[in-house]
Amino acid sequence: MSKIVDFVVVFDDGVRKRHYHETEKGKVTYFAVQLEIEVKGEWKVVVRYDCSHGFSHIDKYDIKGNKTKRMLDLSFESALTYGDWDINT
Repeated sequence: MSKIVDFVVVFDDGVRKRHYHETEKGKVTYFAVQLEIEVKGEWKVVVRYDCSHGFSHIDKYDIKGNKTKRMLDLSFESALTYGDWDINT
């Protein structure tokens, strides 16, 4: 049976972290951790660490919403830990 962890941390007015991950038998099977900012009443992703394409990667967004993707040579567990740390600091 899989376990799901899903929460939002508000860092400041208009700044938050969204954290989601799933584990199966203690192993991370899916994750997404992202930093979001509120712009004109809408939440926009600034940076996201996830594995939605079957591999760990980081997506960075500019002010216009253009995305750059960089593959991370990390396990899902390590990428989740690193992404969470990076967004928290």
